[in-house]
Amino acid sequence: MMYIIFLGAPGAGKGTQAANVAQELNLVHIASGDLFRQALEQRTELGIQVKSYMEKGMLVPDEITTSMVLERISAPECGPGVILDGFPRNLQQAKALDKALAEPAKSIDKVVYIKVSEEELLNRLSGRWICRNCQTPYHAISSPPKVWGKCDKCGGELYQRPDDTVETVKKRLQVYFAQTAPLIDYYTQAGKLLEIDGEGSVDEVSRRIMTALSRGLFVAE
Repeated sequence: MMYIIFLGAPGAGKGTQAANVAQELNLVHIASGDLFRQALEQRTELGIQVKSYMEKGMLVPDEITTSMVLERISAPECGPGVILDGFPRNLQQAKALDKALAEPAKSIDKVVYIKVSEEELLNRLSGRWICRNCQTPYHAISSPPKVWGKCDKCGGELYQRPDDTVETVKKRLQVYFAQTAPLIDYYTQAGKLLEIDGEGSVDEVSRRIMTALSRGLFVAE
């Protein structure tokens, strides 16, 4: 049984790496964003509660988010363990998770923190452009179109989403780091944090993560 949390700022590649490691270790990948979407679509009791907060433009309370994640973790296919992606987001959620897992004598094994410089995160996030017609994504640096402003596939106009502008990205990162700093301290003090250099190719970062997890999980410390 294995419980691993993935932390990382927007643009750090956390979701991609969490999915890769889940496949590698044959664990269930639980992304909190997906849980919200599923609960809304299926109109579960928690989903109805989530919808009421979202319609009012309010943040979903920690206890509802935590209940949703714990409900998912209790599913039979999660027996061997899970990779948590996007949860916990703050210290209150982390403590609630630890308390809930302690009752059946479980605990978080390791926390993978994918660290990427703010400059690199800004480059990754603010360089993103989308085709208005076919929604194909492009990136000003890593995957630009052949003709700037036009989609390679359909010739549609490329545009930048409001949340991908430099100023908006900076604000998103400030909020993330303010929320996450206490989490980093919490898991560091617990001896569970694995800080991974998130710069480089997807494969390079994946290798770093698997090496760190192999040392931390499968070798006596």
